[in-house]
Formats: sequence, structure tokens, C-alpha cells
Amino acid sequence: MRKGILSFMALSAAAALTLSACGDDNGGDKGSGSGSGAVKGKVGVILPDTTSSVRYESFDRPYLEQAFKAAGVQYDIQNAEGSTQRFQTIADQMVTSGVTVLIVDGIDSNSAGAVQRKAQSQGVKTIDYDRLTLGGVSDYYVSFDNVKVGEELGKGLQKCLGGKASNIAYLNGSPTDNNATLFAKGAHNVLDQVSNYKKVAEQAVPDWKPDKAATIFEQMYTEQHGKIDGVLAANDGLGNAAISILKKNQQAGKVAVTGQDATLQGLQNILDGTQCMTVYKPVKQEADAVAKLAVALIKGQKGETNGTTNDPQGKRDVPSVLLNPIGVFKDNVKQVTDDQFVKAADLCKGAYAAKCKTAGIQ
Repeated sequence: MRKGILSFMALSAAAALTLSACGDDNGGDKGSGSGSGAVKGKVGVILPDTTSSVRYESFDRPYLEQAFKAAGVQYDIQNAEGSTQRFQTIADQMVTSGVTVLIVDGIDSNSAGAVQRKAQSQGVKTIDYDRLTLGGVSDYYVSFDNVKVGEELGKGLQKCLGGKASNIAYLNGSPTDNNATLFAKGAHNVLDQVSNYKKVAEQAVPDWKPDKAATIFEQMYTEQHGKIDGVLAANDGLGNAAISILKKNQQAGKVAVTGQDATLQGLQNILDGTQCMTVYKPVKQEADAVAKLAVALIKGQKGETNGTTNDPQGKRDVPSVLLNPIGVFKDNVKQVTDDQFVKAADLCKGAYAAKCKTAGIQ
């Protein structure tokens, strides 16, 4: 559970930044700032995988590159591809190469915590990015307020279902991901207060994998004899898995399904009417915030935060930058394309051209 979130202040929008980086043979990006304003120090970033969400490679990596390039900071960004062993190896290589700040988006808290403690023993500062490492030793945490993300999911499903009596199935994220726990908590904060709603099934999906979600939801659907009115799916991948089963049973569009991450697939499902909403998290704000903290640490300064996040396992409150998520429905999909998070040209291809026009997207 998260406690002790203190004063929340709106973060100022970061200035537009320029993308520039070069790749290496290990799936990482290494770059350095140029010009007289270059900051002495190096930042390492370890992203978790390419399967739980498309966001890490499509959005986090390029936005982080932009931010570090603009700040004149040397950086090394790599992806652990879902392997805790690779995560550890990358961390060791980065520390050996001289990183002074290590930003980690852990696969699980045990492996991420081990990386943080080893880095700390070498004098390297660490920042948790997007996921809090329970029992870790990070100096800071940067993320969206994940309980609020869950509450947006719950409010979204409530808006789609209305006040009618409804049976709800929950497809939660990976049990090893603390964010998934917080999403579920937030959703229940909202939906458990509606007396007409009944939870008929709830299960965590291992590793956020859509194929496992499809199997789990098909079992739920069969056990409930199809009597499911709403699916609280923790992200767009899980939501799309549920939709695939609903399509098999000719029920797609008749059952309200949520999602998260405002992916291309999720937005197209919303335009199709098979998914009722998603939660948009402007990743650029998150990348800019963690880059700003990293630069402050390199300079030996204290980072600016707007709250704290309770780590019950580590029994500490972690100084945090917590951002606000946005619920997206058919009537405000345009906000996502206006931000260039998903390009209108990609969203509106083929059969979606007319649907985009109806939604005000050109």
C-alpha cells in the first residue's frame, strides 16, 4: 500500500528537446552531450522488457535520449529483455563503465534491489523509474501516481457501465510488479463503493503477458457462463486479450473493457467500440522529470520532488516525483495524437480514417 503521499504540485512542462543518440550491439543506446554546457557525469538507464508494454522502446527510450542530450549528459540506455540475469549484467557493466547515477525500471523488486545495493556500495546514486523497488535503496522515485492510475481505470469502467447492476472481472498486472498492486488498489477504491457492481472474478496475469491473459479470461468467461458486463483490464495488452475472447463469443463491444498506456492497439479498439477507455500517461513528462533528477545528483544537488511514496517492505518513505494520469475515451482520443504520443497517421490508416474523422482527428 502507498501512504504518506505529500503535497502534490503540478510540474511545469519541460522545454522541447532534440533527439540524438547512437546504438550499440547490445541493444543499448550510448550518447554524450555537446557544447559548453555539458555536465560531467554519466547516467545509466536499465529498462525492463519489450513485452509488458510497447512504451519502453517506443517512448521512454527516445524521450530519455532527448532529455539527456539536451542536458549535455553522457548516457547509456539498455533493455534487460525480461531477464533478471541480463538486468544484473547490464548494471555491473554500467557501474564499471563509470556511471554516477543509475536509473532502474525493475523487472521485480528482488533483482532490482540487489542491483541498487551493489551500485550504492560503489558510490552510485540510484533512481527508481516508473516502478518502485520494494525493499530497495533508491534515492528517488519517479512515476505516475499509480493509485490514481487505478482510480482512473475504475472511474472509466464506471462511466462505461453506468449505474446498472454489473458483474465485473479483474485482469490485474503481474504479481511481481508493485505498480500492478497499486493499480488494483486504486480500481477497487472506486468500484467497491458501487453497490450495484459485483466482482465475479479477479486474477493477476504473470509477466503481463497477453497470451496468458487470454487463457485466464477465457476461463473466467466460461466459469461465469458469459455473464460478465465489465472487464477491469490493467493495460491495453490485457484488455485486447479479453477482447479477443469476447470476439470469439460475439460479445465484443457489448462488454465494457478498460486498458492503460494509450497504445495504438488500445486507441484503435476504442475507435472500434470494443474497448471503452484507456489511461494515458504522458511519458515525456516522466522522462524529463527523471533526467532532471539525474542531472541534479550528478551536480551534487538535492533533487526537486512533489511527494513521497511509502515502501512498506523497506519501511521508508521515498522522495518522489509523482505525475497525474489522464483517462481517455472516444471523445478525447485526439489529446493523445495532439501530443504525438501516437501519430494520427498511424492511428488513422485504412478503415480507421473515417473513425478518426468522426473523433475529430485529422
